[in-house]
Amino acid sequence: MRVLEPASGVLAFYDGRIDGVRLHSAEPNWLDDGGFTLGIASFAIVDGGEALVYDTHLTVDHAREIRVELESRGVTDMQVLLSHWHLDHVAGNEAFADCEIIAHAWTLEELTARRPAIEGGTLEGPPPINPLVLPHTTFEGELELAVGRTRLTVRHVQIHSRDAAVVLLDDGDLVLAGDTLEDTITYVSEPAEIELHLSELDRMRSWGATRYLPCHGDPERIAAGGYAPTLVDATLRYTERLLAARGDAAAAELTLREFVRPELDAGWITYLPAYEAVHRENLAAVGAL
Repeated sequence: MRVLEPASGVLAFYDGRIDGVRLHSAEPNWLDDGGFTLGIASFAIVDGGEALVYDTHLTVDHAREIRVELESRGVTDMQVLLSHWHLDHVAGNEAFADCEIIAHAWTLEELTARRPAIEGGTLEGPPPINPLVLPHTTFEGELELAVGRTRLTVRHVQIHSRDAAVVLLDDGDLVLAGDTLEDTITYVSEPAEIELHLSELDRMRSWGATRYLPCHGDPERIAAGGYAPTLVDATLRYTERLLAARGDAAAAELTLREFVRPELDAGWITYLPAYEAVHRENLAAVGAL
């Protein structure tokens, strides 16, 4: 796992996007196919002896490494904030069971309802997350937090998952985006809500942030400080094209590289072949509406 420093007081704990390497199994599984192959980062906001950990990563071992790194930097007081309920973002919760774990109220609802299947490894297949440690504190709407002298805002948005929580730093100039944004493309996990996701992307764009740090993105761009607002624009355009492709057989047959060619050529996003499978899933999910 690589430790990146995209901004002052912000660490990114990155793993995955390694050609030919799988972490859990050669067989289909959520850990490799939903996280490691696409590349994934958890983040920490650090100020003095305090830290807020944003997602607990793919495994308890990853989460323990995060704790060790933070402690080596003098952190003694940690909180956790979950970006949403999906497994690749909560799998390491056990390593932070003695810390306050914060999430949107719907994150707790989703995890509680699915807890037996998650712990049994039957929700999305192996590996199981057992025990699944649930959030201790929930919020709705917005939440103001302090990490040392650093003030931040946690804001609920309904993009990718209805319970998404993003973090605004530096007076709103920097956004820790969770899975509301991805590079190469968004994963449409709630196709019935795609129109709402589009309006929420517009709302996110209106905040005026200049830097975005997604959990699934290119490690070099994350290390360099994050993505420009054009990542939001690329996500909007891609989602709009998905809707249009329902009535356009030719568009539905395009490869992902062809489908997002304008944004790739403009440098707004980067091409990762593993997202071809995500694109096919998105087309099928939206086409079934």
